[in-house]
Order: sequence, then structure tokens, then C-alpha cells
Amino acid sequence: MTRRRSSYRSLRSLQGDNAVCRACAEAGYPLESLPVLEGRPGQRAYLLGQAPGVVEGEERRPWRGRAGRTLRRWLSLDEDAFYAAFYCASITRCYPGRHPSGRGDRTPTLREQELCAFWREWELRLLRPRLIVPVGGLAIRRLLGIDSLGECIGKSYTLDEAIVVPLPHPSGASSWPNDPVNRARLGKAAHHVRRELELIAGPP
Repeated sequence: MTRRRSSYRSLRSLQGDNAVCRACAEAGYPLESLPVLEGRPGQRAYLLGQAPGVVEGEERRPWRGRAGRTLRRWLSLDEDAFYAAFYCASITRCYPGRHPSGRGDRTPTLREQELCAFWREWELRLLRPRLIVPVGGLAIRRLLGIDSLGECIGKSYTLDEAIVVPLPHPSGASSWPNDPVNRARLGKAAHHVRRELELIAGPP
């Protein structure tokens, strides 16, 4: 049974309730995993994806498949450094299953996104990150209200006290980074993320 408290003082308490959330399944949506997230108190960089894939759903750890490897290559981070730097969350937390057509994964419905927004809102309140990286069109739309990747990749924004640096989704199905102009935008965005991570880490 899904449990949501009226307020949270502890990130661990929030994560404990999120880990067993079944709100979307209780609303009738055909999910194929339990919630997937990873992070710890004190992390000041927050990575927001769309939804877990099949590998992430099985392992219950974000960014474990091919897209995660591509994302880490863009950011020049090995696996340990990536998970040490980022609190990893997503617009919806459970693997939504395959698209009915059989091509790719099902995009979470607007209602699923709304049901899951509770966890993101509380994470941001408790973490108060200095850097937020929305990855992919859905995360960018939900966080910034921007529909066009070309409009926002390579730029930075502010949200409360955080710098927001959008990235395209690293899915192999996306041809967006193949365009030379878009590759330049991606390179600029990745450089900005690395620079902000260095500022958060402080002097060696």
C-alpha cells in the first residue's frame, strides 16, 4: 500500500516510502518494476531522467543500461564517479514496460507523471541541489516547460538556487546528437555540467 506523509524531515524516510510506492499500479497502470532511484543525503547534483529501462527495472539502479554508459561517456565520468556525484531520479520511478507497438519503451502517461511528482518535489526540498541535470525531452518539459531540444541544449537556467543544465536523452534510438550543430550543443552542455561538478566538489 502506498504511503505518503504530509511532510518529510529525512531523505532516508522519503526514500523508504518511495521504494515501495505502488500509486501508479494502484491506479491501473501496467508497470513492470518497483521504483528505481539512487542517492544519498548531502549530494548537491541531481540528475533527472524520464523513466527506468528494463535493465534498470531488474537491477533497481538507475542508468545501468547502454544509455547510462553513453551518458557517462558524454560527461567523462566512470561509474563510481557518476554515482558519487549525482542523486539519480526520474520523472516516473518504475519501468513502464514496452510500447504496445513493440518498438521501445512505453512513455509514461501524464497521470503517471503527476502521481510520481510528489517524490521529486520532496527530494528537491530536502537536497536543495546546486546543479540539476534533466536528461531527455520529457524531463526537460516537466522541469523547465521547454519543448525543443535545440532551444535549450547548450544553455543553462536557474531554478530556485540551482543551476539547471539540460541534456538530450542518450538513447541509441535518438538521432538528435548526430547532427553536427547538435553535437556542438551537446559538447557545450556536457562541459558546463563537468564544470559545475568541479565547483561543487571544491578544491582537491
